[in-house]
Amino acid sequence: MTYTFVKNGTLIDGNGGEPVEKAAVLLNDGKIEAVGKEAELASLQPDAKVVDADGGYILPGLFDTHVHMMFQKAEMQKTLETPFSMRFYQAMDYLKKTIDIGITSVRDAGFTDVGVKQAIEEGLIVGPRMQVSINPLTITGGHGDSWMRSGIDVTNVTYPSMPDAICDGPDQVHRKVREMLRAGADIIKVHATGGVLSPTDHPEFTQFSQEELEIIVREASFRNGVKVMAHAQGSEGIKNAVRAGIHSIEHGIYLDDEAIELMLKHGTYLVPTLLAPVSVLELAETTNDMPAYAVEKSKEVAEIHKTSVAKAHRAGVKIAMGTDAGVMPHGTNLRELGLMCEIGMTPMEALQATTKVAAECMGWDNKLGTLETGKVADLIITKTNPLTDIRSLENKENITTVIKDGQLVKQNTVKTTVRI
Repeated sequence: MTYTFVKNGTLIDGNGGEPVEKAAVLLNDGKIEAVGKEAELASLQPDAKVVDADGGYILPGLFDTHVHMMFQKAEMQKTLETPFSMRFYQAMDYLKKTIDIGITSVRDAGFTDVGVKQAIEEGLIVGPRMQVSINPLTITGGHGDSWMRSGIDVTNVTYPSMPDAICDGPDQVHRKVREMLRAGADIIKVHATGGVLSPTDHPEFTQFSQEELEIIVREASFRNGVKVMAHAQGSEGIKNAVRAGIHSIEHGIYLDDEAIELMLKHGTYLVPTLLAPVSVLELAETTNDMPAYAVEKSKEVAEIHKTSVAKAHRAGVKIAMGTDAGVMPHGTNLRELGLMCEIGMTPMEALQATTKVAAECMGWDNKLGTLETGKVADLIITKTNPLTDIRSLENKENITTVIKDGQLVKQNTVKTTVRI
């Protein structure tokens, strides 16, 4: 047995209660064996390796429920010139940047090969544990179909373990769900509306029909209860998705009262990705490569997006943290927490959105998301108090320690010793 004793910190366990000062967590073989006051736990395992939090803050490993680990927005010319296989090597860097900021679990919203997930699980590369959706289902001409009116098609390349995702009509959506599951999808992703970055549609455009969405949900559910996440920005598309039984709404830009009532009734999660349109506008200022249609749509939706998410939060919709990382640089994910607080969430609510609630959204709340006895030993140590300065987490140097599955993944300034 391998024991690790994390001590000398203030515990924020993810459950939303008052922080516990002079706290400690005892880890054993990748699991949490005890949590509580340091004085009460110190004698439980005298020969444990000690990780000294040095007066910092001990939190559960963080989640991002909407990432794209095999791409990062780059100039079109560079994208076109980059060899296909480079995506896998670049993903290694993106994964390392993600876990280094304390995100130990992610849900990939598209374009990551199941082999990347497997490489992490087998210890070949370092990264967060993953759920993957393979390739998001989209209609012809919809969000995800990057056919340009010039006749040039820059839609992501498909290959045996990344099936083509464009489908129209009941028969085709049946088949595409099955193909994604065959390719290793843990969750099915569907584009229920248009989007900001797609060339020939608009966020308010409704895409798949109610019947098609219901087929997608039913077909996924037949396979061991696989859930469906929906890129859904326009109000009608959001409502169609919720009525169809989709598990989480991604973005949710145009949420009206009826959509919010439906989400509450069905227990649907909202993953706001507030950082996404903000990042598009920031990239437009630093590069000439951001297409004009994306810039204009981002300007149009930025404030509406904030207003919609704020309304959903006030109504009690379950909100899980997600960023759309890949649209913005990987490793900047925790900017989302500050944006969540700007729309009315408290720092504690934002932290729960990236721990407890996110774990629930991903179906992993029985083993992750809070620091409790018996759960998987994922935790981080922060130098600063996120409850008084949530934006301090945007500086990766303030995430001093990351432990995943009981293994030390990152260590900056905290002291590690072995007790004798």
